[in-house]
This record gives sequence, structure tokens and C-alpha cells, in this order.
Amino acid sequence: MGKRSRQRQKNQPAGRDNAGWGAGYADIVKENKLFEHYYKEQGLVPDGEFEQFMQAMREPLPATIRITGYKSHAKEILHCLKDKYFKDIQELDIDGQKMEAPQPLSWYPDEQAWHTNMSRKIIRKSPLLEKFHQFLVSETESGNISRQEAVSMIPPLLLKIESHHKILDMCAAPGSKTAQLIEMLHADMEVPFPEGFVIANDVDNKRCYLLVHQAKRLNSPCIMVVNHDASCIPMLQIYSDGRKDILFYDRILCDVPCSGDGTMRKNIDVWKKWTTSNSLHLHGLQLRIAVRGVEQLAVGGRMVYSTCSLNPIEDEAVIAALLEKSEGALELADSSADLPGLKWMPGVTSWKLMTKDGQWFSDWSEVPGSRQTQIRPTMFPPKDPEKLASMHLERCMRILPHHQNTGGFFVAVLVKKAPMPWNKRYPKLRKDVSSSSAAQTECSPAATTPADAPRLTESAGEEGEGGVAEGKVEEEAPKGASLVQETSAKQEGVCGPPPLKKMRLFGYKEDPFVFLTEDDPVFTTIQSFYDLSPDFPKLNVLTRTHEGKKRHLYMVSKELRNVLLNNSERMKVINTGVKVWSRNSDGEEFGCAFRLAQEGIYTLQPYIRSRMITVSVEDIKVLLTQENPFLSKLEDDAHAQAKKIGMGSIVLKYIPNPNNPAEPQCPIQLCGWRGKTSIRAFVPRNERFHYLRMLGVEVFRDKQGLGQKQRDGKKEEVEDGVEEGAVENEGELDLENGDENVSSEPKTGGDKQGTSS
Repeated sequence: MGKRSRQRQKNQPAGRDNAGWGAGYADIVKENKLFEHYYKEQGLVPDGEFEQFMQAMREPLPATIRITGYKSHAKEILHCLKDKYFKDIQELDIDGQKMEAPQPLSWYPDEQAWHTNMSRKIIRKSPLLEKFHQFLVSETESGNISRQEAVSMIPPLLLKIESHHKILDMCAAPGSKTAQLIEMLHADMEVPFPEGFVIANDVDNKRCYLLVHQAKRLNSPCIMVVNHDASCIPMLQIYSDGRKDILFYDRILCDVPCSGDGTMRKNIDVWKKWTTSNSLHLHGLQLRIAVRGVEQLAVGGRMVYSTCSLNPIEDEAVIAALLEKSEGALELADSSADLPGLKWMPGVTSWKLMTKDGQWFSDWSEVPGSRQTQIRPTMFPPKDPEKLASMHLERCMRILPHHQNTGGFFVAVLVKKAPMPWNKRYPKLRKDVSSSSAAQTECSPAATTPADAPRLTESAGEEGEGGVAEGKVEEEAPKGASLVQETSAKQEGVCGPPPLKKMRLFGYKEDPFVFLTEDDPVFTTIQSFYDLSPDFPKLNVLTRTHEGKKRHLYMVSKELRNVLLNNSERMKVINTGVKVWSRNSDGEEFGCAFRLAQEGIYTLQPYIRSRMITVSVEDIKVLLTQENPFLSKLEDDAHAQAKKIGMGSIVLKYIPNPNNPAEPQCPIQLCGWRGKTSIRAFVPRNERFHYLRMLGVEVFRDKQGLGQKQRDGKKEEVEDGVEEGAVENEGELDLENGDENVSSEPKTGGDKQGTSS
């Protein structure tokens, strides 16, 4: 077998690896006559611009980056980018192409998003851009920068998120938009636990772990990743005012699976795979997901529907069908003034269908019976001109690639004015939800009449401001339909339904999420060692094991705890919580078996009242560039504080001085370890590099990865081994649990160090 394989490789012509950059794509011709014919006929591109549109589609997509907005370090990163890296890039000439200085996206707030004419391939491969590429990779791993396509940044901005909003991201992987949602929740860094939260869902179990990896970089206690089919994602319950209520979301992001013809600039294979049947196959799923979304949306809430497709069958047709089903409960919001500077085309009110063999249909009545399973009535524009005008489809936004050198995209903002009609059409049977399993509903009635699918009622009079029903939940009881809840068979006039099937779970079996009680023994030493404030929310602390020693402790917000405790049988949770403590068995002799974790330090620090050392810029440089500096290496003030603290885990805190603008103007908090005569920072490698850059120390790894070159104002070189050794203790994140792959706790080992790992 191996011999034949090697023989085949010998006979193959030189491939991508041997023929220079981009040679692997040489055989993909960026032509698709069916695509051109289809979009010319649809008339989506303004007159006289079609050639520009096609030319832009064939060009590589520019590289775009977004600075994470919720971290107080955003301004410092922006300053670093402008002063160091963007200046170096100007006037560069690479392979005959002149590099332009990166420019801020005009429509993104506060210069937090930038684009350049350099493609991702050039940034990755060019030796002249090696330093800039390393900066991007390192800061991305730290969660301070996101390399995200420009148009994909639009939907979260249109949601208008506030810190108290309950948010559902229905099709979240790979997670760049989810990261934006989390950032917006944490706009005020002074609040460690915002009232709102993000539940990020994806149907693909493996992609959920990619989603976890993206979300974990932001170290938020307000994110939960779940694994469900978005078209029938379960209704959740929460405990409120002494009773169980249905959870309705204030904001929903519905970025549905699509044919992706707006991504041709980066996904080259779409050119040869594109056909009109792609959109016909996806339309039904997109509509089912959208219907399920608006069912779970609170009255007064906003849902953004988006695709990276330009096709009206996946765009306006879905919106029109949704508005028609809603019977006035939904309306399209006018978002024309929300993103000044963004160029977009209004939604269309007429479109046609084409089969892959070139046959056109303008109306459902024209479709022959043999095709009526593939082509559905909801794919066509509404016939009634008055109804069509009342939908205001022109409020939808289509972004064309040639207008601002982006990908193609479609987005629509829906506002819910009243409960969905199928939730209130029939006489209801009032039941107390606390004795029901009301949240386990069937799939959405997107392709059926509302009568076919009983639903939990969202009575307008019973929904509070937060979108959660107050009092009891009403359920419809149409003739012949069984109630979607458990009832007593003995109850007069009510027939008991068959028992609910247990939810089938696929993929990796997750460890449990076990919340600690207030009197859990682990808190005894933690409370005294770190002198936690009385308002520390002990009930929000969880672990991932029922038995044995607790290896790591995590924290979630109070609201997510409520969701977790009341829906364990209803949903498959992949990950939640931010790690705040890790077990360090050698620490017991110093008074506490748990050391602080850097991931959760910004969440935990407001509650810690002891074991803190206030450090200066010079102190941080020493701590981040030397593995185990002696206490005497610290400046006098920090040295005096350190001498008063016993051995064990500590917080190193930098407070900015507004009178010295040359220093970082944002707070910095690091986890550390106070040894017998030395001190050490426990910070992951990329975060270490991030803080050093903020302090003016340039960090650069040479091409072979042989060492770190760092230069501060004196261009002083720091030993290679120092940096590598100093960061290995934190290890890499385990994508499944957010744990470290390798336990690397500080151990006491001799008089000098006291901290070697």
C-alpha cells in the first residue's frame, strides 16, 4: 500500500508546495457563466457596474483586523499599531505591488477595525512583513485582535447590544461574531459580571470546540457554548420571582448557513461549485432557523438575519416569508443611519428563480408538479402589491464587493412587535410551568401552517421588560394536537400526552458542570488566604467533576448559573465559565491549595482584598523578561510590599498614572507567585508578549523560531531561555474544558527559587 502511494507521488507533477506561492490555485479559473447570467438577470447590481462587480469578485480579499473593543487595552493596541507597525508597512514594495498604509473602516466605531490592500497570503509569506505577521498572530491568540472579514463585523453592530441583554447566537461557529457580542457585553470593564449573557450555538459538534477556542480568548464569565440544531433549538427555562419562566432573548443573531457566493474572493472553490440549486436546497432550512429565532425573541427585541450570499432566494425570500407568517408581529427596522460610511444596496422586491439547467420561473403557478418538492411557494415574492409594499423589503441591506472592496453580504434587522400568531391563535390551557417540561418543544413550523405546530405562548401581557414571561405560561391546545408539556392524566378534561423522548446527544460526552455550595470546604482556605470580600458570589463557582479532588474552579455570571441549573436535561452544554483558580498541591503548606489563574484575574480581582502588590512599569518589565527574579530586582515600593506577603499565589497590579502619558494608560493585572526569595509572573506566552509591547518592548521571534529578540529603549537583548521558560507553566488551553493540557503548578524547590515548575 505504502509503495503504491509513493509511486503515485513520484508521477505527480510539481504541486503547490514546489511551485511558489499560490501555485495550488493556478488551475482554478475564476469564471462561472451560470453565475454571471443569473446575477445579470436578477438586476441586483446597478446599471453599468456589472463588470466592476465581476472584476472585484476575482480579486483577492483585503486583510482586515478588528481590535477587541471591550478590553481597556484597546486604545493601547491601536496606539501600538499606528506608531510601530503601520508606519513600517507604508511604501513597501512586494513582488512589484506597492503596499498601501492600512486604513480604518469608515463605518466601524472608534477606529477599531482596519483594512489593507495586502491579502492574507502576502502577510503570511512575505519576509518583509514577518514582524507584522507575528504581531497579528500573537495578539490574536491573546484575544486582543481578531482577523475577521469586514462584512462579518456588521451584524453585531446592528443588534445594538447593551450590557443587560440576553443574547442568542444561533449558528455561531467559527465565532468571530460571537466574540464581538461578548465584547459589547463587557463595554464597561469596571463591571466583572454584566447582567446579560451570550448563548452561542452550533449544530456541528466539532465546530463547537473551535467556537470555544474563540470565546475563551476573551475570558468572559458570560458565555455558554451549546450544541443543537438551530432550527429546533430548545426553549429554555429560568427561575424568576419564585417560579420557572420561559427564557426569551433580547437580541438574536441569525447568521444562517448559506451558499456563500459572497465569499468567492476568499473561498476560491465556490467558483467551480456554484449552481442555482444550492440556494433552492438551503432556503427551507434558512426559513426554519429564522422562524425558530423569532419564536424565542422577546417582544421589543431585535433579531439580525444575515447571509454571505447575494442570492434573493436565501435573502429577501426568507425575510418576506417570515414577515408573511408573522401577520404583523415582526417588522423590518430601518438601519440606514446606524452605520454611517457603509455603502449598501437596498433590498429588492422582485426576483426570479432559475434551475441549474437554465429554466426560469417568476411565479409559483409556473412551476410544474415534478419540481414542486424542490421549489416552494415561499421562494417567490408576494403577489399582493399592497402586502409587498407594507413589508418594506427595501430596508434590507446588500453589500456588494466592488463598492468598498469587501466580500458580498446580506443583512436584515427584524423587530418583534407582538407574540407570533401561532402562539395565540387557539384557546389556551393555563398550566403552571414549574410542573411542566414546556421548554422541550418540537421543531419550528417554517414549512408548515401554524396549526400544525403547537407552541409555547408568549402572551404580550405576560412578558416583562426583559422578555421573560411573568406568571404562568399559556399553551395552545388545538383540536387533535397533544400539549407540549407533562400533564396529569387524571386531570379532568385533559388527556395526558405520551412521555417525552429523552434528548439524543451526539459527539464527545462532556464532563458535568457542578456548582459549589456556599459551605463547600474549598472556600475555607480560599476565603482566608485571599481575604475575599463578603459579596463574593460563591454560588457562581463551579467545577467539572462530581468526585475526587477539584482540579480547577470556574466562574459564571448569576444569570448563566440560572440557565445551567434549570436546563441540564434540555440542552447539551459544551463549555461555559472562566477559570479563576487551579489546584496547586504544594501550595497547601503556604495556606491554600489553589493558585490564581490568569484567565480569570480580571473577573476575580475586584473581590480579592489581600496578597496584592502594586507594581510599576519597570517592575512589570522585570517580571515578564526574567524567569525568577529576586525580590530585590523590584523597585523599592514593590519590594517593600512583597516582603510583607507570605509565600504563595499573588496579584501583581499596575495602576496607570494619568500624569505620565508615556506609560500605558490602562490597568494591568497579572497572576504571580511569591517564592522564598524570588517572585514570578504566571502569564501565558502570548499575553506576556502583549504586555511587553504595551510597555514599549519590541518582541520578535526569528524565522526559525530559535529565539526571542526584545528591544526596549536601550535595544537591550534578553536571553532566549528566559522568556520561553518563564511562560511554559501556563500551557495551552484544552478546547473541551478550558483546562490546561499539562498540569504545571509552581513547586517549592530550594531557597533561591521557590517557584520552579
